[in-house]
Amino acid sequence: MAVEIPYRRDFAFEYGKLEPVAPGVRRIVARNPGPFTFKGTGTYVVGEGEVAVIDPGPDLPDHIAALLASLEGERVTHILVTHTHRDHSPAAKAVKEATGAPTL
Repeated sequence: MAVEIPYRRDFAFEYGKLEPVAPGVRRIVARNPGPFTFKGTGTYVVGEGEVAVIDPGPDLPDHIAALLASLEGERVTHILVTHTHRDHSPAAKAVKEATGAPTL
């Protein structure tokens, strides 16, 4: 039995701002809109205080700076990369250098 998954084309967000999307989950969107990234790649942060960063995003200085600034006062315990497309994983290096967290 097929399940229809709605494709939401409209959602509110602000580039460079880490915003809650679900309990314990926040998202920051990179300014890299395009046919494969829609409005931009979403980087997710799970937890509060001690956090995991999922898919740190592209190697865009503004995105990396905004992500790291948003995490000030928190400890990144893990950097998780779901796959190595250039919109999901290149920022892992900078986040690892800034936080010392292991990349998985």
